[in-house]
Amino acid sequence: MSLEVSIALRAEQDMTLQYRWYLENADLDVAERYLLAVHETVLRIAEWPGLGHRRHFQAPELIHIRSIQVKRPFDCHLLFYMQSDTLRIERVMHGARDLPNRLLEDPEG
Repeated sequence: MSLEVSIALRAEQDMTLQYRWYLENADLDVAERYLLAVHETVLRIAEWPGLGHRRHFQAPELIHIRSIQVKRPFDCHLLFYMQSDTLRIERVMHGARDLPNRLLEDPEG
């Protein structure tokens, strides 16, 4: 049985910014495949939320956050989520970022 999924505004903004980046620096096909890979990753963890890794950030807001790589070939991006009775997608960002700080920032900031 799949968990109900909600997507935080920050995660929506992350995906929109990345989609636009792919449109400008690659093409429409790559941008669309990125969104599909994120969607398929969300469906996968809705079925098996324990697949992701528990993160150990110091910020209290991030104490229960988990992450999983987005489906290949976009696996340099991480999907951050929290799980209870539902699955809440918090952020989607490149794994080479300063994650403890960037997770708390405004995506467009």
